[in-house]
Amino acid sequence: MPKIPIRNMLVAGILLMLAGDFMFALNDAMGKWLVASFSVGQVVLVRSIGSFIILGPMIAHQGAAKLFHMDRLGLQILRVVATTLDTVLFYAAVVYLPLADVMSFYMAGPIYVAAMSHFLLGEKVGWRRWAAISIGFCGVLIMLKPSSAAFSLSSLFALIGSISFAVGLVLNRSLRGTSDTTLVTWQTVAAGLVAAVMAIGNWHPASAFDYGAMLLLGVVSGAAHLMITRALKLAPASTLAPLHYTLLLWAVVFGVLFFSDVPGPRILVGAGIVVLAGLFIFHRQKVKDTGVPPENVPKGVN
Repeated sequence: MPKIPIRNMLVAGILLMLAGDFMFALNDAMGKWLVASFSVGQVVLVRSIGSFIILGPMIAHQGAAKLFHMDRLGLQILRVVATTLDTVLFYAAVVYLPLADVMSFYMAGPIYVAAMSHFLLGEKVGWRRWAAISIGFCGVLIMLKPSSAAFSLSSLFALIGSISFAVGLVLNRSLRGTSDTTLVTWQTVAAGLVAAVMAIGNWHPASAFDYGAMLLLGVVSGAAHLMITRALKLAPASTLAPLHYTLLLWAVVFGVLFFSDVPGPRILVGAGIVVLAGLFIFHRQKVKDTGVPPENVPKGVN
């Protein structure tokens, strides 16, 4: 079999990364549309079931027995808690907030990861990156606008969800020896169980089309994970990581097209600061020859 040129692999990786981020943005827009009519618990439960349309063949290929052979069980459980909070709080936030507003909070994930890596993983972070982290936090505060007049519970959901997202990414880094299939399976199971409890007494009648859309939500999310995982095997993470910010662009586009949500100046300014700070952190990591960890790219991916 002829060897694939490195340039072609790089292009394929970039295209897969862009497609995966588009699928994640589509997943988020579909989720916002569904939680407008159904409870968060109902949507997340059926979504979790739908995810196994993608996960099922992966589990069969890996072998179901391997799901129960995990190192560092305490960290595995903590990661599952973090990713479950991330999923549930994201959908709780988009019930009331524009999609672009919620995604703007999540764009701060790499900034949180850089800060947490210093304290939780003992990694050295230079003064330039600390400056970028501080500036990024300022961007988050601008978006949050923590005053009694403007602060909302939905903003708090988005903030805590984005921090939980970052915690999950840091733990991914510590658990990189665990397969993607095992990590994603357990976080999907946990999210489904929590959603089932949330759905008790809050289940609304739905048509076959509605249930199909909820199942499709899980398929779209699973496909996004697979695309990004493959992209990271074809191209350097330091090249792909900045492309993660196309999620924000798609969130704005889908928000305007489907929900008539136009981000306000405060969100745009805060998001711009967060994106610039994140890009600088990626740049400094590359300069320091540590590379950008794959965990700085979207949810649940190694």
